Amino acid sequence: MVTQTRPRIHARSEELVPLILVRTMFGLVGLVLLIVTLATLAGREPDSKPPAGKILTERAIHLSGDASGAARVLDASGTLLADFPSDKGGFVAGIERVLARERAQSGADMSAPVLLQLREGNRLSLYDPVTGWSAELMGFGATNTRTFARLLEKP
Repeated sequence: MVTQTRPRIHARSEELVPLILVRTMFGLVGLVLLIVTLATLAGREPDSKPPAGKILTERAIHLSGDASGAARVLDASGTLLADFPSDKGGFVAGIERVLARERAQSGADMSAPVLLQLREGNRLSLYDPVTGWSAELMGFGATNTRTFARLLEKP
């Protein structure tokens, strides 16, 4: 009689992650989901927001962009501040899409300007007074932050 050896489908038991660790990991994930759910249902505000420092400089701007990555930035009077080609405007166009989505969800005026603000501590942010949406631009890298910082410098 010829015995045929079948290939192992999984690793040897000493190479496997102990079952108690796998169960502990899933338990921790479940606990975190439960805590976040309870905090959300209770209406608790996030604790990790940066302090809202004093506004040093502010400019009302209009953003427009398309799926190719091209973007345009106008000031409140309609003067062109920047016209980015598709290979340079991806970040601005992406911010414009997020802003448009936020405004569409709340039924807000799509043509209202957004405020580009420089705050104490050299923090640059965008704030939409129509929806209350805001974005701290420092989290998107120095190059992207610099793109918006230059818009504050233009006359």
